[in-house]
Amino acid sequence: MQNIYSIDGIIPVVHETAFVHPTAVLIGDVIIGPGVYIGPLASLRGDFGRIIMKEGSNIQDTCVIHGTPEQDTVVEVDGHIGHGAVLHGCTIGRNVLVGMNAVVMDQADVGADSIIGAMAFVKKGMVIPARSLVAGAPAKIVKALKDEDIKQKTLGTHMYQRLAQRSLDSMKKVEPLREVEENRARLTGDMIYPDYYQS
Repeated sequence: MQNIYSIDGIIPVVHETAFVHPTAVLIGDVIIGPGVYIGPLASLRGDFGRIIMKEGSNIQDTCVIHGTPEQDTVVEVDGHIGHGAVLHGCTIGRNVLVGMNAVVMDQADVGADSIIGAMAFVKKGMVIPARSLVAGAPAKIVKALKDEDIKQKTLGTHMYQRLAQRSLDSMKKVEPLREVEENRARLTGDMIYPDYYQS
């Protein structure tokens, strides 16, 4: 049973190829696109404004997404939102990485292929050009990103796109084993990160 709730008659939309962990919470005007991954304990509250997760994006464990009636909160295609990040009434551009425990505030606009460093605080209304590395609290543009930087980010996002499919295919609630079995299977890099091992 998933924690998905309507409010004022507005029901979340989840594409059939998206994975939403059963402990995540979706409320109201939330639109989850194809191949999206929503991790454990994420909270997407579309009770003030619309939240849109576009194709192939991911929201990891304990992230909070909320907004305002004036502006949709949008994560564009291939957006990658790290553990514990908070997004509020902002636009996260295509193929952007928001690092762990970063905060992006209302009306901020993060340009495509950018990286927001872990624990950064992006102030209200900040406009970040494409291909920028941003860090600090308050956040500042540190440098322009090179193709290799963006390639590494993209590989990480592909790993989460694969995780969405792996989770749909094989994740299930189980009782724990009481001891480690002989020849216990291990997750291998090519299962988790095939793009890296094929490049």
